[in-house]
This record gives sequence, C-alpha cells and structure tokens, in this order.
Amino acid sequence: MPSRTRPVGDDPEPPPRPEHGGPDPRALRADDLRYLLAVARTGRLVSAADALGVDHTTVSRRITALEKSLGVRLIERGTEGWGLTDAGRSVADSARAIEDALVRVVDAVSGQDAPSLHGTVRVSAPDGFGTVFATPALARVRRRHPRLRVELITATRQLNLRPAGFDLALAIGRPPRSRLVTEHLTDYALGLYAADEYLARCGPPGSVTELREHPLIFYIDSMLQVGDLDIERHLPGVTPAFSSTNVFAQVEATRLGAGIGVLPAFLAERALLRRLLPDEVDIRLPITLAVRREAVTHPAVRVVRDALHHEVAHRTAELLPADSTREPGPPPSSSI
Repeated sequence: MPSRTRPVGDDPEPPPRPEHGGPDPRALRADDLRYLLAVARTGRLVSAADALGVDHTTVSRRITALEKSLGVRLIERGTEGWGLTDAGRSVADSARAIEDALVRVVDAVSGQDAPSLHGTVRVSAPDGFGTVFATPALARVRRRHPRLRVELITATRQLNLRPAGFDLALAIGRPPRSRLVTEHLTDYALGLYAADEYLARCGPPGSVTELREHPLIFYIDSMLQVGDLDIERHLPGVTPAFSSTNVFAQVEATRLGAGIGVLPAFLAERALLRRLLPDEVDIRLPITLAVRREAVTHPAVRVVRDALHHEVAHRTAELLPADSTREPGPPPSSSI
C-alpha cells in the first residue's frame, strides 16, 4: 500500500514504530535524506521542492516514507514553517555526510580539483545592514561559486526561538536562548543626525532636553520587534513624530528635513547628514550572527559566514566611525 502524501500545512499522524527492534537499514532510501535536509534548511516544503527541482508533494511523500521506515517523527510544523524534531536533528546531522559525499562524487567525475558549492543558502538580516553589508558579501560568494543560489530576506525583527525559513540570520542585539548557534559579529553606532536644510531652518538642539522641541524620526514603537531599539531606553521621554518600519525611509525623511533622525552612522554619513549631540547620544548596539544548528556544518553556510566576517572586518570604520564623536560645525545660513 503506497505511503500517504502529507498535505501542506497539515499535521500527519505519528509514524508507526517498527514492530521488532530498531529500523532495518535495508529499508532506508538514502536519497530520502536529501529531502529532509532541504526542509531543514528552508523550513518550507515548497522552498525545499524548488531547491531540489521537484514538486512539494514529492518532498512530503519522501519524508513521510523516511519517517515510516525509521518509525519516528522527523519534522514538525511551527508558526514560521517546518522544523526538525529532536530525532530529525540527529538524523540530519548524520545525513549531511552522505550529501557531502555525493557532491564530492559529482566534482570528481567533472574534473574539479576543489569542491564546488551547490544548492541554496537563505540569509535573514535587518534592512540597512542587510543591504549595505550582507549584500556585498553574498555577491562576492556568488562570484566565486556560480552554482550556488543565495537568498536575502531583509526585516528588522527579533530572532525566533523556534527558527525556520533561513540558514543564517543577522539580528540587532543579543537573542534569547534558542536552538540557534550564535556569535557576536560586530557592533555598530547610532546617533542623532539632521540635514543642513533642517538645521538652517530650525537650528540644532543644544541638549537632549531641547531635543524634545524637535520632531524625531525613528521606528514605529508599536510595531518594533527589537527590544534594543526601544527609543525609551536611549532617549527617555522623547516620542518620534515621523516613524517608519524601514530604516531607509527614516534616512530619506531626515535628508528631506522632516526632523532629526536616530540613525546608524553607516547610513547617515552616506547621506551626508550632520551629526548632533555626539557626546550625549552615542548608541552602540551589537549585531548577532546566528545559524540553524542543522546548517552549521554545511559548506555553503560556512563560506557565507566567513564572507560576512570578512566584510565587517574590512569596513569597521563605517560601522564605528572614528570621528563619530565629533562636534557638528555651525549649520549653514538659510538661503531663504
């Protein structure tokens, strides 16, 4: 009797355990392990199917068959997609060696001296950092490994306790304990910035107290998912007058003279904005690099991780400018 296909979004019945002893290795299909690894990396049956060049019903059917052979549940559905169970993680850790061996076989018959990178690596990062720092790193990886697909998801949000849908994530702040393997990537500076036109029209604030008399530009408090960016932590009693979930919109609003922005130095200085009250407001926040445990040893993930470290190491001056504490010069006189 053929195995039942798992509907997308449905929780299947737990697979039956073998009646006598443990699973029979002869009943296992090694190729089914590739489907498990693809779901582990993407968190989506459809995305896994796309990476493998099949349809999602095939992915579901093959994983169901693998679960039946092993007698254990390997994946479970969460709020962010499909993730591995404890048993699934153990199986995936062992399966990666088989996958790597298959890649080496392909490289051997194609005459390649160095192992090539295949498949898809998905990276999640904040809007600003993802665009300015992750994108160049990923582009460099793609030039060296043209058969590798890279996907970048940008959103300023907290890391999930039960991660799904990415291989590697960059996040602002230090994440809570989770199933992710995390490390500190870099720090970056934020400060108060304004356009010359705004300063000519309204004048600069002389203190943090006077800042309350100026319109502030920052994130929408009720929609902010990163505690380290809570404006009350850094500027108590100051309420933004112009808010956006997108840091590039905040930079543009500041550039157009809508108010004073609390902005990352690496974006504000690119926009030629003027730094204000550097001694009073000099915010330093960490960027955490996190990898799904089942993806830590994957060669492509390791290459992307190394590329990100290289990028920030060679561009520290943008993240933490040496002159970030300089006093702003006098604002230009108004032409009006």
